[in-house]
Amino acid sequence: MMSTARRAQIVWGVGLVSYIVAVLHRTSFGVSGLEAADRFGTSASVLASFVVLQLVVYAGLQVPVGVLLDQIGPRRLLIIGALIMAGGQGVLAFAESVPAAAAGRILVGCGDAMTFVSVLRLVAAWFPPGRVPLLTQLTGLTGQLGQVLSAVPFVAVLGQLGWTSAYGSVAVLGVVVAVVAIVTLRDSPEARARPIQGNTWGGVGSDLMTAWRHPGTRLGLWTHTTTGFAGIVFAMMWGYPFLVAGQGMSQAAAGALMTVMVLAGAVAGPVVGVLVQRHPLRRSWLVVSVVLANASAWTAVLLWPGAAPVWLLVLLVLSLALSGPGSMIGFDFARTFNPPNRLGTATGIVNVGGFTAALLIILAIGALIDLRSGDGTTYELDDFRLGFAVQYVVWLGGLAGILITRRKVRRRMAAHGVVVPPIREVMARRRRHRRRRGADE
Repeated sequence: MMSTARRAQIVWGVGLVSYIVAVLHRTSFGVSGLEAADRFGTSASVLASFVVLQLVVYAGLQVPVGVLLDQIGPRRLLIIGALIMAGGQGVLAFAESVPAAAAGRILVGCGDAMTFVSVLRLVAAWFPPGRVPLLTQLTGLTGQLGQVLSAVPFVAVLGQLGWTSAYGSVAVLGVVVAVVAIVTLRDSPEARARPIQGNTWGGVGSDLMTAWRHPGTRLGLWTHTTTGFAGIVFAMMWGYPFLVAGQGMSQAAAGALMTVMVLAGAVAGPVVGVLVQRHPLRRSWLVVSVVLANASAWTAVLLWPGAAPVWLLVLLVLSLALSGPGSMIGFDFARTFNPPNRLGTATGIVNVGGFTAALLIILAIGALIDLRSGDGTTYELDDFRLGFAVQYVVWLGGLAGILITRRKVRRRMAAHGVVVPPIREVMARRRRHRRRRGADE
């Protein structure tokens, strides 16, 4: 008889593989943008709308999917999501027109919206509470290996065997994931699965308004928006075309840089988590640091005369690797400033920010490239410079939102007896402490 602990590891492993494949589905179109332009004979802005549709569906389904998760359980929802994504990739594999391709990406967005939340619910059901936070972080980080699969083996199949074979293969992979999930997954260690809740709609409107009114929730929203969008834009749509068509890199070199971004994010995630844990009153400064790192790296690349050197592009992807971990701080704000009964609502509000900003920026970049290039099918470095410059609108507006809501949060904290000392005062205390410790030694 298999032990519960062993079974839990298997359940988590299958869930993790499911999420990795979901990320592969999510990012596959971003690395095939040039081939898509040739296959469908369309412009950059139309191609960008495919990813935008996917993001709109993903973000828009977060609350309904959460309710469905409580009704039918994570196993069924994960299986349904895997099959929907497989169907979407199958549609895209044989699509010959823009509407058919768009329909495929919409299906991918639907299934993707069901996957991560299902895996997190499985983790919570199968593991002790003390292990859940670490496993949640590991799930999010490891799942990004799907981006590596899209940037390397998927691109290789696309280049060698063509569009239909590449997308058909990932569709088959999605079906395999669903079959494995059917065989191995259970909602909980209990012998019989049961519904998690009955009616989950009661009080949704009230919780939504209460969560929104709290400045801590809005601080989380601004955090997720301002830190998260740049990495999503680069990974899901415009990073690969920028490196290949704009910077003149080979497909292999561009794939390698995208892989570096994923691996760097996997290293940065735990580091950011430790910093947040040790310095909870300085989380907003960490957020600001991530935003400044992203903006500074892009400024250097966009202002560089001609194609940027490889070392600078490496710095760019390293800075963008901070986007994902930085956006997770937004969820920590939601957790800190909201009680358990509306935490899901607050988390949903936060999660909309980065995806909404990303889809708007993806559309804007495509429109600006079309405006400058004329035909929208031939990309040049100056076209990308104009397009990516629109990111500064979000960075500046987001920083203003962070600083304004942070001030409101601190006023509310002070009213409850929690005063955040100025950072210069904290640094002065540390210097005095180090001097005293040195004198004692």
